[in-house]
Amino acid sequence: MVKPVVIVVGADKGGVGKTTVSRTLLDYFSANNVQTRAFDTESPRGTLKRFHPAITEIVDMTRTADQMKIFDTLNSGLSVTVIDVRAGLMSPALASLRDIGFLDAARSGQLTFAVFHVLGSSIASLDEIAETSDFMGGAKYYLVKNFINDTQFFQWDQSTYDSYFKRIKDATDLTIPKLNEMAYEQVEVASVPFVNFVANKGPHDDAANFSFVLRGYVRHWLANVWSEYDRINLTDLAGAKSVTRAGER
Repeated sequence: MVKPVVIVVGADKGGVGKTTVSRTLLDYFSANNVQTRAFDTESPRGTLKRFHPAITEIVDMTRTADQMKIFDTLNSGLSVTVIDVRAGLMSPALASLRDIGFLDAARSGQLTFAVFHVLGSSIASLDEIAETSDFMGGAKYYLVKNFINDTQFFQWDQSTYDSYFKRIKDATDLTIPKLNEMAYEQVEVASVPFVNFVANKGPHDDAANFSFVLRGYVRHWLANVWSEYDRINLTDLAGAKSVTRAGER
């Protein structure tokens, strides 16, 4: 039996594209036939749920009852649980996972825990790495440089960045490239997964009429994102193998 996999996507800073990263993860697992569910912590309205309504539930991670919805159901038969953590909740969420014994369970090998920490361009994001490092024992830790918002990264001194990066054993760098702005906006308006937009399908898999040009931009971008996920063998977390070429459905 495959161990439950929990992936937390978050950052304490807002506006760094956390939900975009979560959407690419859900598309990637779907394309590779990995059964996945998601929790959207932008309570009460939600953001991730707008794009993946069938597999996403809105929760408030500060409430014990909602924590139970997530962590008491890890053996539901679905391989991967993706938690899209709203801005400002990353550190408190990790502290809650420590307090309920979740981090101890990850250390002992009862489950697989991964954190996708989406970085902004400011030194504050580097400080977040230091704060997060205390919780990373037993976790797979990915530092995500997300250029989706045209972020101009790393006006940081490289040696300063390296000093933070080395604080966490086995941390891995990931890069999410910039997507053409008009293409990104049209996917937002369509409120569909990236793979649906590429396949010219609407919210209910019905035929759509999206721009050929914009679909091409999204296909190329998604291929680059999924190449990063292939590079880190992301499907191995769920005991699966990558079977779908990036950007295809």
